[in-house]
Amino acid sequence: MTGRVRLSVLLAALATAGSAVLAPTTAHADHDGKPTIRELLDKCDNGSDVCLFHPDGPPQTFMGEPHQVGGKVYNCTQDVQRASVGWSDTVGESNSVGVSLSAEYGFAEVFKTSIEVSYNHTWSSSHTDSETTWIEVRPGEVGWVTREAEMQRVGGRYELHFPDRYYGHYYWYAPFEAVGPVPDGNDTKTQHTRAMTDREKAEHCG
Repeated sequence: MTGRVRLSVLLAALATAGSAVLAPTTAHADHDGKPTIRELLDKCDNGSDVCLFHPDGPPQTFMGEPHQVGGKVYNCTQDVQRASVGWSDTVGESNSVGVSLSAEYGFAEVFKTSIEVSYNHTWSSSHTDSETTWIEVRPGEVGWVTREAEMQRVGGRYELHFPDRYYGHYYWYAPFEAVGPVPDGNDTKTQHTRAMTDREKAEHCG
C-alpha cells in the first residue's frame, strides 16, 4: 500500500547450538521511535488487524543439556551395589521474549497454531518424564544419573498489520525464536560414578 513503509525489527539470535535457554529481550527499552518486540507481540490480536507467524523452516531437533535426575547413591559397603534411582524430570520451553508460551497471549496461540498448520507438528511448552534407572556403584564410590531430553527449535517472524499507524507505520515485523521439548521425544540417560570425597564418606558412611 503506497505510503505505508515496512520496517524490519532486527533481533540477534539468542540461542547457541545445543542450548535450551534463551535470554529475554528488554520489555521497556528506549524506543528511539520503534516499539520493543514485546510491545509488538502484545498487539497480536489485541489491536492489530492481522497477526501471522511465518516460520523460517520446520522445527530443528537437538539434544538438550545433560542434567542430573534423581538422587545420588553412596556405596559404603565392601561390595558392588546395584541400586535403583527413581526420578521425574520436567523440561520447559524458553523464547527470545522471555514469556511462557503456555500463557494466554495472542501471539502464543498464533505461534502454536502456525506450527501445527504449517508442519502438522505439535508444540509443547512443557513435558515430564518419570522412570527408574538402575545403576551399579563400586565400594567407596558415589553414583548418579544424568539425562538429555530431545528439544526442538523454531525461528521466524510475526507480521502485524494495524488499522491506524502504530509508531508511524501500518506494518511491523517482529523476529521470534522458541525452544521447547519434543513431546514423547527421545532421551539419553547416562550413569556416572566416582570416588567419594572424605567429606562424603563422613556424611554418608560415618
